[in-house]
Amino acid sequence: MPLSHKQYEVLERAIANGQRVAVTRRGTEYVVVPDRLRFVTGREVLDARHPATGEPMTLVLDDLGSVEPVATR
Repeated sequence: MPLSHKQYEVLERAIANGQRVAVTRRGTEYVVVPDRLRFVTGREVLDARHPATGEPMTLVLDDLGSVEPVATR
């Protein structure tokens, strides 16, 4: 399912500000810090990292069910 305009804005804002987002993929929720959006073999992917460990993650946007901002304190 393609992301909505609002979800793209959430991602872009989080990338620009270094904020965390919650993404859902195949029923599992991940909290990540997004680094950039890019194309790989014709598919748009999100390069992100785990907020606690810094482990890199690559998520294909077409596989994501939702993208939501994580509230800051």
